Amino acid sequence: MKQFSTIVILILAFSITGMSQRSKPTIHFENKVHDFGEILEENGVVSHVFEFTNNGEQPLVIHNVRTSCGCAAPEWTRTPVQPKRQGTIKITYDPRNRPGNFNQSITIASNAEQGQEILRIIGTVTQGARPIEEIYRREIGPIRLKHTNLSFGRVPKGTQKENSVEIINTSQNPVTITFARVPDHITMEAYPQRLQPGQEGIIRGIFNSEKTDEWGFVNTHMQVLINGEQISNNRISSTATVEEDFSSWNEEALANAPKIEFSQTTFDFGEIKQGEIINHSFIVTNSGKSDLILRRVRTSCGCTASNPDRSIIPPGQSTSVPVTFNSRGRSGRQNQSITIYTNDPDRSASILRLSGVVIQ
Repeated sequence: MKQFSTIVILILAFSITGMSQRSKPTIHFENKVHDFGEILEENGVVSHVFEFTNNGEQPLVIHNVRTSCGCAAPEWTRTPVQPKRQGTIKITYDPRNRPGNFNQSITIASNAEQGQEILRIIGTVTQGARPIEEIYRREIGPIRLKHTNLSFGRVPKGTQKENSVEIINTSQNPVTITFARVPDHITMEAYPQRLQPGQEGIIRGIFNSEKTDEWGFVNTHMQVLINGEQISNNRISSTATVEEDFSSWNEEALANAPKIEFSQTTFDFGEIKQGEIINHSFIVTNSGKSDLILRRVRTSCGCTASNPDRSIIPPGQSTSVPVTFNSRGRSGRQNQSITIYTNDPDRSASILRLSGVVIQ
């Protein structure tokens, strides 16, 4: 009798387990990948609807749909999908500023037996014609430029660098392009100098570090003249960082190089009243084996002024770099920097800091 009861219990257990397994919802897609093919960026967003069926025996609930990037937005059936019924997942893809091939995944989390499902959308975005205003974003009268800053980057002393910006004449008349307020160390030319209507060209700049006494970051503002005349908003700028060129120094020169040291690199003047003037001197010492040259001392703003007592420091000697901070018109925490450019190959640019609090 006991053996018979045990067999009945086992049969019931297996039956219940089988019913439990069959009762779980399952999600089934006819297609898990959709190929949009070639789509034009200018036509805007595209969409596809994935259809699925609940092949289980319990309601199917989609908890979340997550895409691999923000360019694809999902919508899905929010209500429970009954057994043998269908639901949908709609994916919208935005091709703007995304030229080329794409392959995005969509992860579906649900109460289905499978746990997660992965869908994919693929395709190729072809970039359409862009408006002139998007290509040439800056306007100077009848011409447009892609940008108005010529960045020359790092320019070792004694060398020169070239950069250019593309331009176009958007007017109905020819224009002649020249420049004003151009310093001696910069050469500016337009090619061609006379632009016909609709014609494209370039403005080319050459930065010659040999012709300037500047060191460190150099920011220059110049003017574009149209047919020899000044017009509004005609500024074009250039930026460069002039540095000492140590590339030709051999081991002997490096071993006998100057070496800069400071008694301190920071000074906190504490708390002062607005209008007070703070004076402080940083002591600079040459612990190297040849003359240390202070190429330039640059402050972070006009509120500090610094002129070293001398610019050439023999080995073993020192000099002071006086700093003046005028707190007039300032309040709160102040952080100023003083950058010293030298011929020390290990430390060609050194930064000193002056800080404190100005109260009214």
